[in-house]
Amino acid sequence: MDLYIVLGVQREATPGDIKRAYRRLARRWHPDINPGDREAAVRFRQVLEAYETLIDPDRRRRYDAGSTPAPRAEPAPAYGFAGFDFSSRVHAERTTTFGELFEDVFARRHAPDIAPAHGSDIHAQAQLTFEEAWHGAERTVTITRHHPCRHCAGSGFHRVSETRCVSCEGAGTVRTVRGHMVFSKNCPRCAGTGLLRQERCASCHGQGVAARTETIAVRTPPGVPDGARVRAPGKGHAGVRGGAPGDLYLEVAVEPHPVFRRDGDDVHMVLPVAVHEAGLGTKIDVGTPDGPARVRIPPGTQSGQRFRLRGRGVPTRGGGRGDLVVEVRLALPRVLDERSKELLREFGRINGESVRD
Repeated sequence: MDLYIVLGVQREATPGDIKRAYRRLARRWHPDINPGDREAAVRFRQVLEAYETLIDPDRRRRYDAGSTPAPRAEPAPAYGFAGFDFSSRVHAERTTTFGELFEDVFARRHAPDIAPAHGSDIHAQAQLTFEEAWHGAERTVTITRHHPCRHCAGSGFHRVSETRCVSCEGAGTVRTVRGHMVFSKNCPRCAGTGLLRQERCASCHGQGVAARTETIAVRTPPGVPDGARVRAPGKGHAGVRGGAPGDLYLEVAVEPHPVFRRDGDDVHMVLPVAVHEAGLGTKIDVGTPDGPARVRIPPGTQSGQRFRLRGRGVPTRGGGRGDLVVEVRLALPRVLDERSKELLREFGRINGESVRD
């Protein structure tokens, strides 16, 4: 493999020419730009090897003299057995138990995923009056939630100039000796690439999020029932390492009303009616959260009889409304004088038997 051909430069190329060629090819074949493309990864390693050899004056001089550079190691598996070592250096190490021998294997197998993770939801509560639930209201809640880290823009890392990893010396793998057995694994510092392109954010410790207290305004829709949850999209905890944020859920508690009782989208109420109004018939205006509603009481109305006013109930999601159901309850007047008593006696003599028919 001719390293000059790999970089696409002449043998008389200057260090500046070599750097420019390397930058151009690195942008094309870099594994971050071509995720999962093994051919691109091989080409990038060849470009990197050619650059490291030709940019160093001593290594370039030996290469031009005919010395072949040592090939770069292929990416190793995450963790694997690499054989035995019976050198005196190994004999100097302490005895290793089986638990310690496979400690790194299980640690890697159960290591936390560094991929982006969806943020958690947050739950808060809001108390509404009957009228506020009917019309809809705005509530502000103060919560402490995770926001994307300002220092690393939520990524958990900072981009740095690309350098060779000092932990594995650019090989992408490190060797671990346990007694006489040797294991190799991907370098944890460079993730097996042999290069350092980013460093963990010191502010958020690589999580990409930081806690912050915030006051959020949430609007409840008209007609929200007791026990409902109102969702504020994206107002939960920020996702870890750039993941999507969670949501804020506002759990609604509606205070009971002294007059109205809600049943689904319908509203029920009890209307006291005088005896003469029920007997002769009348029209009564009742107050609702949407203003007065007129109830027609026909002659001869009995106590407990119900009347339904269409479209005068709670607003619904589809733009419609429930009904107002009015239950009549006869209210007897207080008899304060003899004239009233005599009229009631006369009324009873005339209509007493018809009441029990």
